[in-house]
Amino acid sequence: MAPEETPSKIAAMKNDAAERIIQVQVQPRPYAVIIQPDGLATLGHRLAEQVSPTRSLVVTDDFVGPLHAEKAVASLRDAGFDATLQTVPAGEATKSLESAARLYDALAEARLDRHSPMVAVGGGVVGDLTGFVAATWLRGIPFVQCPTTLEADVDASVGGKTGLNHPSGKNRVGAFYQPLFVLIDTATLSSLSVRDFKAGLAESIKHAVIADAGFFEWHERHADQIMSLDLDALGEMVERNVAIKANVVARDEREVSGHRALLNFGHTAGHAIETAMARRHEPWRHGEAIAVGIVAAAEISVLAGKLDRGSADRIIALIDRVGLPTHAPLASSRDELLNLMQADKKAAAGRIRFVLADDIGHAQLYDHIDPDWIDMALDRILR
Repeated sequence: MAPEETPSKIAAMKNDAAERIIQVQVQPRPYAVIIQPDGLATLGHRLAEQVSPTRSLVVTDDFVGPLHAEKAVASLRDAGFDATLQTVPAGEATKSLESAARLYDALAEARLDRHSPMVAVGGGVVGDLTGFVAATWLRGIPFVQCPTTLEADVDASVGGKTGLNHPSGKNRVGAFYQPLFVLIDTATLSSLSVRDFKAGLAESIKHAVIADAGFFEWHERHADQIMSLDLDALGEMVERNVAIKANVVARDEREVSGHRALLNFGHTAGHAIETAMARRHEPWRHGEAIAVGIVAAAEISVLAGKLDRGSADRIIALIDRVGLPTHAPLASSRDELLNLMQADKKAAAGRIRFVLADDIGHAQLYDHIDPDWIDMALDRILR
């Protein structure tokens, strides 16, 4: 990751905010999402309350590791865990079968048994990789999510989706596997660049569009506080996102009823954009691609007669206001994007399916999307 400006107010965060706890009601074992400044310092004793102190493996990347992983390891060791630190390269390329194989080797070398936990300290890439490996080592060992990015705080760390990428697309290999708990240390946001902070806002806007009109209005009213990194606004934003995600996951943990698929609003086009940009060696942050994907979904929602033009314009205006892109530089890549969307996990018999907004605060998954609508949306988002 290239050095970038770090938000000044986040760098000055105080550790005096109250702990916030949200329960994710999945069966047979609900779990907690704990939001707390300096939460990594409490990791060891929280984990010891759920599993006997034993060997453990902490997975981080080479950017986050020097900033936050040692605090996690120290907390685990203070609580009696024999903790080993394993560092992987930062970046989306790490979500691969090759990286998983290296972690399996590390688990074997560290002699973790079926009761030994893995701990993910990092963003969505580290969380997805660690969760997948935990789900598949010895047919499943305990693991804990400790997200360190805004994207992971508000979305990726909650819900039990794990996954690896494949040349045919993102997250093509994966499993549903819930953590023992999620520990969101908001003090870790001090290490985010401005670009990474903005990228995390795409998932927050997505949650508001699909599930909570009041929360969308909250974004509009508090955009200035969010962008100036007001601590109270950030705390409320993370908590409300986790509550939305937890509610969706509790209703449809494994995407059986289709309700959980609503979380993919903006992701059909967004994942295609993310993959296409990576292929050009000009990688975008996940949230940047999803922001443009949300614009595409909003445009298709209007063309399908589901969403009024004014509401779509509000969605696009909010994305622009927080500094996220509304277009992608892929005008010459229409066929590639269409092929990637047809390979999307939600596609059925080669037909592209989209989550569309019926209103701000409500969305549905639609099977029958007119190809002309997709073409017109691509005209809107591609440059």
